[in-house]
Parts: sequence; structure tokens; C-alpha cells
Amino acid sequence: MTVKKRLICGVLLSLALSRLSPAQAGPESRPPSCGPDALGVSRTLEIGGAPQVGLKTYPQTLALEDHEVVLTFDDGPAPTTRKVLDALAAQCVKATFFLIGRNAEAMPELARREIAEGHSVGSHSWSHPAKSLRALDLAAGLAEMERGDRAVQTATGGKASHFLRFPGFGDSPALLEAANRRQMPVFGADLWASDWNKMTPERELDLVMTRLRKAGRGILLLHDIKGQTADMLPALLRTLKAEGFRIVHLAPGAKAPELRPAPAGWSSETEAFYRKLSPEHAGASQGSSLSAN
Repeated sequence: MTVKKRLICGVLLSLALSRLSPAQAGPESRPPSCGPDALGVSRTLEIGGAPQVGLKTYPQTLALEDHEVVLTFDDGPAPTTRKVLDALAAQCVKATFFLIGRNAEAMPELARREIAEGHSVGSHSWSHPAKSLRALDLAAGLAEMERGDRAVQTATGGKASHFLRFPGFGDSPALLEAANRRQMPVFGADLWASDWNKMTPERELDLVMTRLRKAGRGILLLHDIKGQTADMLPALLRTLKAEGFRIVHLAPGAKAPELRPAPAGWSSETEAFYRKLSPEHAGASQGSSLSAN
């Protein structure tokens, strides 16, 4: 091949690569083949209807088996989301991301990458207001829900789920009823990383694993906007594998999932937290009055 032909081929190749999406062109977006040492996904659980799950808030959760874990991430997308996705891809693990609508609108390429790599994507309101949605008037709370869901759908090209997590788990009876009418499954959490507090990745790993060993299973809340969590995640996935924990991936479905009731003596930690704040935050539903269909 002559020098001129090599130059032409190089130009054509560069043009072709420039037209590829980040998921196509970037090696960070292509997960490696799953080998025996990868954590992987043990099973996929389809979620239909409009259940309200997560023992931190509601008196029921998903009927996970012992040592089954659901990984969920809130508040993205953000620059740190790339590192989170890289860590998940390296272990062939799937998670559920609850996106703030305005963040998804600002970084749609990351929302699309989440979908392209097989993760489930839901919404986490439009702006994650400083007040919980329960503390807003009903019209404003509904607008946050609906605008957030639309923004996430737009960012993902209509490929997101209608899974919903309220900011700060701050629901209300009226907002839960609206989610029920719209067939939006509402997710609390069974345990959390408390990564809204500043700590080292090593401290966060120890905290998460201590809680997970005690609970034995559950829906885990993390935040992909936190650098400490992104730094901690590879070690968390390795530790889960080493200790025999299995990943359950959530996906939209037609049927309501099997639920596990809260243990005797249960109470909502979310409700107790909001009662301490102010009267305007108190009094939301614990989910027991609405059908989990």
C-alpha cells in the first residue's frame, strides 16, 4: 500500500470512529467476557405492577433469598458514574440506577451507556429538592415525579423503566397513590452505605459489609455521584464474590414480584427520621394501605 493510500485509509477510519457512540467507540464501555472469577448476575427478577418495597421505609420488601443482593445507585449521572460503570462491567454485574432528571438531561450519554450495558434505569425526581417531595405542595411534588420520569425517558431514548425512588425516601399517601395509578414501582432500600457521609473507601466497605452480613440479603443503596463509593466499588464486588453473595438484577416485567413481609416489631426508619425534622415532613404513608400489585 502506498503512503497516500495509507493516509486516506487512516482518515476514513478516524471519520468512522468519530460517528460511533461512546458505548461503541470507547473500550471502557465494552465489558470483558465473564469468566469464572467474575461476580456476575445470579438471576434477574422482573418487577411489574406498583409495589412499594424496602424495609427502611415500607413493611415489605422483595423476597430475596439468603445472600442475594440488589445493587442500586442514586443521584447520577455524574462524572464518577463512569468509574462505577467500569467497575460493574469488570465483574459483569448489573445494577439499577435512579437518575435525577436534570442530571440525565445534562449527561444523556451516561444514561444511554447504562442502558447499553444492560443496567436498569429509573427516576429519582427532576431536581432532588432540598425539601422532600412530601414537604412540597401536592402539585409541586407530582410535577417533580412526572418531569423527572419524562427526562429520564428522553435521555435513554424511551428505554428506561418507570421504577421510582423518592428523594430521601420522602413519599406521602397522595404521591404513593399517584405512583400506584401510574404503575410505577417504588423502591426504598433494605440497607444503605451511608455514603452521604464523608469517609474513606475502606471505611465504607467495612460499613457496608458489616450491615450486609447482619441482614443476610437486601436492596443496597449507594450513590454513583460519590467518589468514595466509586473508589470502593471494585473491592465491594470482590468481597461479595469471596463471601458467597449473589447479585439479583431488577428489570421491568408484567407481573408483581413476590414480597417478603417485615419482621415482627418492624417500624419505618424513614418515618422516624422525618418526624424529628418538622411537622411538614411527618405523616407520610408506610405503604401498608396501598395495594402492592
